[in-house]
Amino acid sequence: MHTSVGQDPDLMARAPSSHDSAQQLERGQRIRVKNRRKRYLELHPEYFSSSLELADPLLYDRLIRRFQSTAEREAEGRSKGYSGILEADLMRSEAKVAALANPSSATLTYKRGPNGEIYPEDKDEVPNSKEEGEWRWKKEMEMRFLRGDDNDFEYRIVDDDEQWDNKAEEEREEEEKYFAAEEPSWILDEDENTLNGRTERKGETGVLDY
Repeated sequence: MHTSVGQDPDLMARAPSSHDSAQQLERGQRIRVKNRRKRYLELHPEYFSSSLELADPLLYDRLIRRFQSTAEREAEGRSKGYSGILEADLMRSEAKVAALANPSSATLTYKRGPNGEIYPEDKDEVPNSKEEGEWRWKKEMEMRFLRGDDNDFEYRIVDDDEQWDNKAEEEREEEEKYFAAEEPSWILDEDENTLNGRTERKGETGVLDY
């Protein structure tokens, strides 16, 4: 007895619904936006300049400033200007006060001792080298940018512009999705039903006997 394709419940279950299609489109758009933002950062390394310190003054202090030489701090100060230095110092002080008042909500550990001193950081929060500190800072700022958390950046100029599309990356992702979703044209029965020494296979045209 042959089974019609239209009556095969397994094939019907695999048919995509409009809801699934909408979800796929939404996911594709999210991936496209993320890739455009990542491409923008790749082509604009100046985004990670010292002016980004204000995004997280405490993290910058812990990962970058602690490794700077006197000459490097002076050069950074000249690039910021007097007002920029004051703003960074003020925000850093306010962030430390907030971290001490609410240690559970702070991203970095700051604890005050009985005599008012600030305890050293946890070991896992301290980078082992200047290179590691720079890498960690850049990674944190990259993730912040990709999430859309930079309130001073006009994301629309990147998210809505095809010039930031990474065609090679999109083609690779589409190829991966295609092969992940592709199924064989026939499915062996789970119990591999055998009738008279013949294995039944359900295919696109019904049941084929071998």
